[in-house]
Amino acid sequence: MAAALQDSLKRRGIMLVLSSPSGAGKTSISKAILARDGNIAPSISVTTRAQRPGEVDGVDYHFISHEAFQNLVRQGQLLEYAEVFSNLYGTLRAPVDTALQEGHDLIFDIDWQGARQLTENAREDLVTVFVLPPRAEELERRLMTRAQDAAETIQKRMVKSPDEMSHYPEYDYVIVNHDLETSVAQVTNILRAERLRRSRYVGLAQFVRSLQEQVRTKYPDGELE
Repeated sequence: MAAALQDSLKRRGIMLVLSSPSGAGKTSISKAILARDGNIAPSISVTTRAQRPGEVDGVDYHFISHEAFQNLVRQGQLLEYAEVFSNLYGTLRAPVDTALQEGHDLIFDIDWQGARQLTENAREDLVTVFVLPPRAEELERRLMTRAQDAAETIQKRMVKSPDEMSHYPEYDYVIVNHDLETSVAQVTNILRAERLRRSRYVGLAQFVRSLQEQVRTKYPDGELE
């Protein structure tokens, strides 16, 4: 009986979204959480941008053509999509729906446009965190240090960053990424708390009713003095 009760209580998965200006550290935080938490997986976006050195197709992104991306949009297969620096990014609907139903959590490394669409389409499953840099100079330093973009691209990202930062009020949580370990701990704490939110549990009402019935069966009202 106890096992049957426990089986009736299942948690729906969470969509954990991290957004930030380019270079503020959301990708590093995401990778650290994925390495330490076995119950969360990356949501692998589709994108039309070129593959960067070290990236693996199907692991970091699904790299597809502009035409293939537009076909996904027309077929309604994307949960969200956006254009960033002339490249298209999107989230495939089917694998996300399956993961959430099975109680698995997903982490999303997306910009504010994607986060806004997810908020409109799946608010109850969503937890959003905006990551800010401690200083503008540090943001520029991180962009230059990672050596993934040309100088012109870095300049464009810096010019765009004030507008990106302006969207922080749209998020559930905001952290300032002074150092990676502290930021990872903060996001981990957010994730742990959100996993315990009452609304996440499927079958909770039935579980509580079963507990109540067990107590009432053993201690009927008529036995009260």
